Amino acid sequence: MKMQSQALLFGIESSKGEFQGTPYDSTKFHLSVDMGTKSNGKTIGVVTRPFKFGDSTEIEKWVNLTPHLSSGKPINCNCEFDVVAASDGVKLTLLAIQPAPQTKAAAAS
Repeated sequence: MKMQSQALLFGIESSKGEFQGTPYDSTKFHLSVDMGTKSNGKTIGVVTRPFKFGDSTEIEKWVNLTPHLSSGKPINCNCEFDVVAASDGVKLTLLAIQPAPQTKAAAAS
């Protein structure tokens, strides 16, 4: 089932290379999302979770946000997830992500 949601983006990392003869090429978006039943134990503060989306070139679409993310301020994003029930909880797969439009008050801060 597809689900639209907003999430806070705290960081982006791209990776491309080869490991033991197997090529890899991806970008991970570190989002703050509900940990749900997969969380064992306790958490304090903001917990992020990496979601793979696109190949290593995906990060280039977000380079203009480097100063904002580097300052430690998260970015509110509109996301589309695929939600699948699994035996150990719910599996989320990121299908689409883009920065949410900012209001004038949010842009000023």
